[in-house]
Amino acid sequence: MTDLAGLRARIRALEGAGAGEGGVWPLGASALDGALPGGGLARAAVHEVVPARTGWDDGPAAGFALALAGRALAHAEGPVLWVARRLDLYPPGIAAFGVPPERLLCARAPDDAGVLWALEEALRCPALAAVVGEAEQLSRTPVRRLQLAAEAGGVTGLLLQRRRIPPTRAEPSAAVTRWRVGALPRTSLTSGPRWRVELARVRGGLPSEFEVIWDDTTGRFAVAAPLRDRAAAV
Repeated sequence: MTDLAGLRARIRALEGAGAGEGGVWPLGASALDGALPGGGLARAAVHEVVPARTGWDDGPAAGFALALAGRALAHAEGPVLWVARRLDLYPPGIAAFGVPPERLLCARAPDDAGVLWALEEALRCPALAAVVGEAEQLSRTPVRRLQLAAEAGGVTGLLLQRRRIPPTRAEPSAAVTRWRVGALPRTSLTSGPRWRVELARVRGGLPSEFEVIWDDTTGRFAVAAPLRDRAAAV
């Protein structure tokens, strides 16, 4: 773990790998990739992960964000940077999501503003595979700044929302995708967690819902079946 001043120095030390590449990286499940323009998650972009139920689904949402970070590591060089006000990751457990502890950098920020500042700095560093940040409030303007930084550095940004109070209405966002994640009970046929995942927003695509399984033996997503096609949603 490091402070923000040390993080700035670490990012500068990592830079030098050249400009990041755009494109997408696949999630590994055809149903998920088929719902995303280009057949995968946009690489040089920001993606939001929010719990379906505030407080109750914080753990499942964090697990899904870890799994996305693991897929980024499978397709890109360099480490993942995780920035939060309170770091409660369990290193032996994160490896099951495809994130080896040796490829994870952690930084603690004093508040949401510090988290967003660290993310913006890190997204401009092409030597990172992905950047994950935990914040309570995600308004459109700072997310737009993060999106511009991701495009400049070619790095994938994941925003994990940790609200204490549920939003009263749907909020606009500059993120390319927004994933709403809720827990589903495990079964004897699955080795990893199961989630109800709603692709609530996708730029250039249609919202969908899935029952997603994380196979921690192969480090891949699997989809049981689409829960609902929201093509007709307004």
